[in-house]
Amino acid sequence: MIINPLDKVTAQLDTPLYHTIGKAADSIGRPCYAVGGCVRDFFLGRPSKDIDFVTVGSGIELAEVVARNLGKGTHLTVFRNFGTAQVKSHGIELEFVGARRESYQRNSRKPIVEDGTLEEDLSRRDFTINALALRINHEGFGQLIDLFNGLEDMQRGILRTPLDPDITFSDDPLRMMRAIRFATQLQFEIYPETFAAIKRNAQRLKIISRERIVDELMKIMNSPRPSIGWKLLHDTELLPLVMAELEAMNGVDTVNGRGHKDNFAHTLEVLDNVASKTDNVWLRWAALMHDIAKPVTKRWDEKSGWTFHNHNFVGSKMVPRIFRYMRLPQDQKMKYVAKLVELHMRPIALVEEEVTDSAVRRLINDAGEDLEDLMTLCEADITSKNREKVKRLLTNFAIVREKIADLNVRDEIRKLQPPVDGNEIMEIFGISGGPIVGTIKSALKNAILDGIIAPNDREAALELMYKIAADNGLTPVK
Repeated sequence: MIINPLDKVTAQLDTPLYHTIGKAADSIGRPCYAVGGCVRDFFLGRPSKDIDFVTVGSGIELAEVVARNLGKGTHLTVFRNFGTAQVKSHGIELEFVGARRESYQRNSRKPIVEDGTLEEDLSRRDFTINALALRINHEGFGQLIDLFNGLEDMQRGILRTPLDPDITFSDDPLRMMRAIRFATQLQFEIYPETFAAIKRNAQRLKIISRERIVDELMKIMNSPRPSIGWKLLHDTELLPLVMAELEAMNGVDTVNGRGHKDNFAHTLEVLDNVASKTDNVWLRWAALMHDIAKPVTKRWDEKSGWTFHNHNFVGSKMVPRIFRYMRLPQDQKMKYVAKLVELHMRPIALVEEEVTDSAVRRLINDAGEDLEDLMTLCEADITSKNREKVKRLLTNFAIVREKIADLNVRDEIRKLQPPVDGNEIMEIFGISGGPIVGTIKSALKNAILDGIIAPNDREAALELMYKIAADNGLTPVK
């Protein structure tokens, strides 16, 4: 981890924006400091969208002066109940707050807030790397305030709380999720004492809303290696509270000396494989959940050994329930994940069998616009340590991709619709509906997918329709 030296960080502050804020603070005789995540990111060389400032006194009063000084195109929003204010100017968001100290009640993470000193304000921060402050006033401009050795912890790649971690996490249990999120994003280690405190206080997470937990999970899932976070959730004993279905996948059962692979470890490997190929966070969720039903479908068979029959279908049915209780979206994103979970065995079955036009057509039709994402997931699902097996499977996947491309060119399968619809079937045979209509439509669709009749060949479709109808005792009314 490369940490920028202080003089380089100070150079980043040497801009009209920070000098304007410093002058505003000087004009009302207030000390002003950039604090928290933006300071951490200055040293780490990471972009920071929001910039937080602390002053000793009223943050709202300082924000009002800053907004006036920044002039045209600046918007001020005041949150008097919280004693904070936000200034938006030319695409930059600035947050101002007065230094404060906090106290907590056992059954809530909402603190009782009082005015405090800069030291008290920094000590209430979650981690030492977020308890850094840089002075913005003209006198002492760029001076670093590091009361808890946060810069040293950053250089060592360590996450540690400024104060007693048991108090820190008991007061605000969301900080345990933040520890794991930062460890994942920054690929830092959680300090042993801090790690142990998370385990001791894990049950306190129950007072945190699902929405706040999901906010942290989404940041974990958008990280370069999201498996770090999920592994830490397991190791800190938070995972059963966050996603019990994933915790159930951990471990290996053995009967007669035969065990199955650790489905939890495999899932995290697949997740990182997908993350290395795409920023699509919902494809990453599909990777996380692709084997989610293996614990409930696991069976021991004396001949076959361990089996997980229909885990893809069962898993797809579990997705909506999991999304619902985790407060994840209930829209097309959920349906997309469920669809990929259901279909993720299909391409694998294809590469292990003969790759026929008919089977590939059905895969294209069922996957639709998500076919490429499905193939990405399936290729990521190859985690065997047998190099020859991996090579063979990837070669066969390449054959499937070639077949898909060939079929798409030849018949644009995704756009196929039977040339005779349900309304026309009912009109021709003088019926108002019933199972026979679905039977005929399915037969026409399958005939096209199987290449028995050409796409949009109406005459052939009608001929097949009349045959099926006659076999079922139907005659046309005209």
